[in-house]
Amino acid sequence: MADAIRPPVPPFTRESAVEKVRLAEDAWNSRDPRKVSLGYTADSRWRNRAEFVTGREAIVALLTRKWNTELDYRLIKELWAHDDNRIAVRFAYEHRDDAGNWYRCYGNENWEFDEHGLMRTRHASINTLPIAASDRAYFWPLGRRPDDHPGLGDLGF
Repeated sequence: MADAIRPPVPPFTRESAVEKVRLAEDAWNSRDPRKVSLGYTADSRWRNRAEFVTGREAIVALLTRKWNTELDYRLIKELWAHDDNRIAVRFAYEHRDDAGNWYRCYGNENWEFDEHGLMRTRHASINTLPIAASDRAYFWPLGRRPDDHPGLGDLGF
């Protein structure tokens, strides 16, 4: 059985690529691994830092581990470039550990989509910077980033 269609679908325009990036950001800010996994093909291949996973169950396991340790997670993604069925994004997210130490993680992702708008490949390069609580920039309530919240460029990230 084929997966459901997840618009917008390729080929991407600038507008549809921006929409796809925001939908991905919203899903990740839900911190719901199952919900997030549905945006990927059943056999999606990921490189996340130095970890390689394949398939939705592996994605769910990775995200479950991630959000069990990255507390108060808030993410902003921004379109960098796009073509027919590929999108490149840059992102930054903030989180704390269970000892109360805060971090900002910066990175880039390269995405490739199938004809149904599901991501079949995700390559993520991520760097983590310890920050003081006073240096935090993301204060919206957990969940979707408000539309009027500054983006990465506005924040100087």
